[in-house]
Amino acid sequence: MSAGLLLQYVVIGLAVLASVWIVLRKLARKTTNRWMAAASIHFSQPGRGALVRAFGRRLQPKEATGDCSDGCSTCGACGPKPPAAAHPGEPMPLEFRPRQ
Repeated sequence: MSAGLLLQYVVIGLAVLASVWIVLRKLARKTTNRWMAAASIHFSQPGRGALVRAFGRRLQPKEATGDCSDGCSTCGACGPKPPAAAHPGEPMPLEFRPRQ
């Protein structure tokens, strides 16, 4: 096998892996967030090098931050707020939502 053919296989393999990762991020968002959170915990452990911990922090998904301002709604504490009536005593409008 020549070096050019090996390089071609490596480039095609990287392109396939990147496309599989993008499809997984689009279709299986919760699963990939769980994987990224587990990898983030693994790399962010104390005693690791500064670069490895920085990489672990970068891997952490936004939904796993635990901050109330990110809108992840995993704990249910920051649920949707009811719409306020324009004037007190005025009836509130109906909202129709599709079934889940």
